[in-house]
Amino acid sequence: MLRIPAATYRLQFNAQFTFQQAQAIVAYLAALGISDLYASPIFRARTGSTHGYDVVDPGTINPELGGSEGFEQLSQQVQQYQLGWLQDIVPNHMAFDGQNRMLVDVLENGPDSKYQDYFDINWEHRYEGIRGRVLAPFLGKFYGDCLERGELKLHYSERGLTMQYYSLEFPIRIESYFQILNHELERLRKQLSRRDPDFVKLLGVLYALKSMPSGEPSEERYSQITFVKSMLWELWSTNAKIQTYIAENIETFNGTPGNPESYNLLDHLLTEQFYRLSFWKVGNEELNYRRFFTVNELISLRVEDPQVFESTHALIFRLVEEQKFTGLRIDHIDGLYNPLQYLLRLRERAPAAYLTVEKILEAQENLPLHWPVQGTTGYDFLNALNGLLCHADNKPALEQIYARFTGNQLDCQELIDEKKRLIIGKHLAGDIDNLAHLLKQISQRYRYASDFTIYALKNALVEVLAVFPVYRTYVSEEGLSRSGREIIRQVIAQAKENIPASFNELTFIERFLLIDFDENLTAAESKQWLHFVMRLQQFTGPLMAKGVEDTVLYIYNRLISLNEVGCKPGQFGISLDDFHAFNKARAEQFPHTMSATATHDTKRGEDTRARINVLSELPEEWEAHLQQWRTCNALHKESLQGRTIPEPNDEYFFYQTLLGVFPFDETDLPQLVERLQEYGIKAIREAKVHTAWLRPDTDYEQAYLRFVARVLAPDPTQPFWETFRPFQQKIQHYGVCNSLSQTLLKLTSPGVPDLYQGTELWDLSLVDPDNRRAVDFVHREKALQQIKARADLLPLSADLLAHPQTGYVKLFLIYRALAARREYLDLFQHGTYQKLQVVGSLRDHLTVFARQREDQTAIVIAPRLLTPLVKVGDYPLGEQVWHETRIILPPSTATTWREAITNHTFPADPILWVGQVLRHFPVALLLSE
Repeated sequence: MLRIPAATYRLQFNAQFTFQQAQAIVAYLAALGISDLYASPIFRARTGSTHGYDVVDPGTINPELGGSEGFEQLSQQVQQYQLGWLQDIVPNHMAFDGQNRMLVDVLENGPDSKYQDYFDINWEHRYEGIRGRVLAPFLGKFYGDCLERGELKLHYSERGLTMQYYSLEFPIRIESYFQILNHELERLRKQLSRRDPDFVKLLGVLYALKSMPSGEPSEERYSQITFVKSMLWELWSTNAKIQTYIAENIETFNGTPGNPESYNLLDHLLTEQFYRLSFWKVGNEELNYRRFFTVNELISLRVEDPQVFESTHALIFRLVEEQKFTGLRIDHIDGLYNPLQYLLRLRERAPAAYLTVEKILEAQENLPLHWPVQGTTGYDFLNALNGLLCHADNKPALEQIYARFTGNQLDCQELIDEKKRLIIGKHLAGDIDNLAHLLKQISQRYRYASDFTIYALKNALVEVLAVFPVYRTYVSEEGLSRSGREIIRQVIAQAKENIPASFNELTFIERFLLIDFDENLTAAESKQWLHFVMRLQQFTGPLMAKGVEDTVLYIYNRLISLNEVGCKPGQFGISLDDFHAFNKARAEQFPHTMSATATHDTKRGEDTRARINVLSELPEEWEAHLQQWRTCNALHKESLQGRTIPEPNDEYFFYQTLLGVFPFDETDLPQLVERLQEYGIKAIREAKVHTAWLRPDTDYEQAYLRFVARVLAPDPTQPFWETFRPFQQKIQHYGVCNSLSQTLLKLTSPGVPDLYQGTELWDLSLVDPDNRRAVDFVHREKALQQIKARADLLPLSADLLAHPQTGYVKLFLIYRALAARREYLDLFQHGTYQKLQVVGSLRDHLTVFARQREDQTAIVIAPRLLTPLVKVGDYPLGEQVWHETRIILPPSTATTWREAITNHTFPADPILWVGQVLRHFPVALLLSE
């Protein structure tokens, strides 16, 4: 039977937070009201991995987390408390690393490897240097420089011969051992008798190497390799003369710095390998394997191959069958060659598992209804809810303030177009080049396309990719959806408008993308057409991610709380009606999709965003303070080659960030300085304007760091603090109100509410690694115990509201709302969604809806945009705030309404006066009694 979580709690496992430490909090999670532990990837990853997405062995539980034994113990405790386990899995890629034994086998054996088809490698690349070899772009300098500086070194151990580059290690193909072992063999023959048993064994090894089976994967070859390696290790370990001989040969091959000719042997040896070591930047321009986004260290899998699918999922399916995994979260579904095929296979093997996909849905884009999943990981909900807490009417004012401060009238759509083209040119050039050559190869077969040049086709492809408005469409053997066809037509029309000279090439490409096959095509030709389109789809997503999420969202700083994963950067908030329509569609189409407000990948913590959103309500005050701060902090800036550092856009970004993350407790200020400096460097490098990861401008970066340190120096006489602190405290207070509304709406809207680790208290974090810091669970457990020990909920809620700095008021709300959710689980999981009519002058300041299921009803009331309604320090409580504002209730069988947060009751009248309901607490959850 399919288990639908009531509420999930995401844990980030790593060497500092293991299965054993998770055991200590299972009871706490259950007491909080969590139904399912939601685990980051737990399979063996690269040593020291902080996130687990760099998997090296999907068939082994990560020993750094506690291994199989630790997992079994945690699993037993999870089941003891009747919790489920939602597991994050990574089907798209693995680490390109020496710890990845499957990949090492490929690098060692090439086409003779039993894993030759596991990874998405083009062995028939048109460039001779990487034809039949895998590009390994990991060198810090050009190959020749690394070689002649002695940075590439042969090494021998029991595992065999390897090529080492600092901490990286690559295998030497078994046939190449002959070069090293046979080098100046006469020297060894003079030391050992021809009849010496060990010398005879060494000759046997050399003979085996010369006669090594090849041509296809075979057990005979693997047996021969095992024999050679074991015999060689035995000789090395037992015969000092042979060990010295091999060691001296290795030293000879490793060359002598200052003597370029001495590296000829090693250079020749490397040309024989099934990989080509290269400068890491080569990977952006010449590449013959598919990466995760633009990360060279993550090589993609061909999970569409049934053998690869079964092999890499064997442990996952075993744990699903044993009911240790009750759900699966599929990472980066858009990276797969055929997402629908993958999901159908997954559903067939895990029919009772809760399935959710990490999928970015653009505005007006819907998750395909025929996918056999419960929904997404919740970025769509995050952005809808976040937009609700932004004052959309003030968009023109905020845009003008931003333009005046920066001196630049940025057009968001133009910026997106520019930065997507930047990513195409600097980061995805090799991938686009491969696509263009594939298209050229196909086009030569058609008389109307035979004159298309590679330049013209590539130019057209770049335009199509640049204007693509979504992560991808879903073309497969089954065809293309109606919405997908409409997107393709819009893309081609826009591309033709942008580059009319490429009309013919774009028309030709359009036929591909729409799967408009020629009836005279052979089956093989149709398959090649389809392959091109499906391959193209695997690159539209990375381009969106790198061009928009990891570039534009760090440049377009109008209101940075809106710059979140899955957002539409130009959009400024959403209306109440749009939010209700979004929720209603979720209830009808994907009622069990996830509702997130923070994840391991979000750009800012949920309460950081809630604070910054307040600026949308106070444009005049915001601009006045900006001008004051610019004047106060002018002396902290530096000038360099005509630039003032930080430049206005980065300074604007900094002030918003500081307002969002400034701690309740000023004793945390020293730590904040370090966090903001680390975050600031990441942000300006991601923006790729003044500095970048590929080419850091250390002068700009160091000046920026000094600016942050000077501004935040703990000097109470500094003019900046005099104007900043009062405004920050104002933003902080209204941010608390926003956060409480945000929390209740997440816990009661259609979908499965997801809590990211630690966010049951205030989440004033930034992007990773800041949001992956250790969580003080002991503190949270004690706080929950204190809350549960109080039976007098009204006095308790008043105490918590009086001391918001502790964050306990948020924890209290989560605990009480999750208790109500458990009690009325069927209502919240399957109930209908109905927007309720609000009457009165303040109706736009309330989000009110009902969830109904048979004779049960829940009514949710959450205020918004509160700066004009209450003073700083006050909450939106009572009739003095809400006056005549009232809610028209739906027909109900209730005789009484119980307010679940503070546990007081109201008569079931047809009209609900907001001032009475919100008398004790800023939000309300009414349940029919």
